[in-house]
Amino acid sequence: MRATVRDVAALAGVSPKTVSNVVNGGVVVRPETRARVEAAVAELAYVPNFSARGLRNGRTGAIALTLPELSSAYSADVARWFVELAHDRGLVVQLEQTAEDPERERELVSRARAHLVDGLVLNPVSLSASTLATTEGLPPTVVIGEVEPEHVDQVHVDSRAAAREVTGMLLGRGHRRIAIVGAARQDSVTATARLRQLGYEDALRATGLRVDPALRVPLPEWTTASAARTFADWLDHHPLPDAVFAFTDSIAFGVLHVLAARGVRVPEQVSVVGFDDVDQASFAIPALTTVSFDRRDFAGAALDLLERRIADRDAPVQTVVVPHRIVERASVAAR
Repeated sequence: MRATVRDVAALAGVSPKTVSNVVNGGVVVRPETRARVEAAVAELAYVPNFSARGLRNGRTGAIALTLPELSSAYSADVARWFVELAHDRGLVVQLEQTAEDPERERELVSRARAHLVDGLVLNPVSLSASTLATTEGLPPTVVIGEVEPEHVDQVHVDSRAAAREVTGMLLGRGHRRIAIVGAARQDSVTATARLRQLGYEDALRATGLRVDPALRVPLPEWTTASAARTFADWLDHHPLPDAVFAFTDSIAFGVLHVLAARGVRVPEQVSVVGFDDVDQASFAIPALTTVSFDRRDFAGAALDLLERRIADRDAPVQTVVVPHRIVERASVAAR
């Protein structure tokens, strides 16, 4: 038979409430007491009954995390931190993928209305998230990424400011023809692409340079393979740029691959920068200069806002901007 809280409490010599405090977290329990409870949990193979808990307090202990795609190193790292930190809070995470399709995003958000989840963390595709025109009928929702509705809790990195700074760094090193790989596409403008392109253009204009449309390299997908194919085709029809600003590290890896295959030396002939500072960035050849921010803090801030919203649906809306910094490595030439 399945062990109960009372079985664990009896074996550990504590109250059922103490067992709940240890299992659910959020309450300080003396280390020796926690050790006895954890030993009893292990011995009895106790598993919390989330269904029964939901019947008692109206919650399921589950949240949904919706990302544009799950295959990139960045998405995997974000999802990992959400799962790890949610586990520490006694929550389980349901992962969903929109595939950068606004219609699929709307479908997933609509499904969240019917799903038994306590809250939703959404990474919208578009800058103006029509799916969030109203939160009526939705579970408590937090947006990760920059969107225009001001009635939803948000956590994001200032993509425009970061792009402006990293472009300014390249300009300060004497680069003038800076290509952007991952530029906004006319048929599908994602929030991230648009904001990073705007930051790039801000930096050029601040230096008195003209924005050259020929240096924009849109991608059908933000993957390493897509970046390699598209950038190679672009190079076949354009002169070598002074530098490349890839809108993600995964894109930068594709750019580095193409340049290496063509015998182009980085950074002696072309500097390359990325965005995200995934683990592989420091192992690229050469090691990749990139925009970095703390994904643990990012996920933690989103979960803080979500738990606050779950506890109080009428709490004032908050926006958290996670700090970023440029991590300089070997892929950018010294002046």
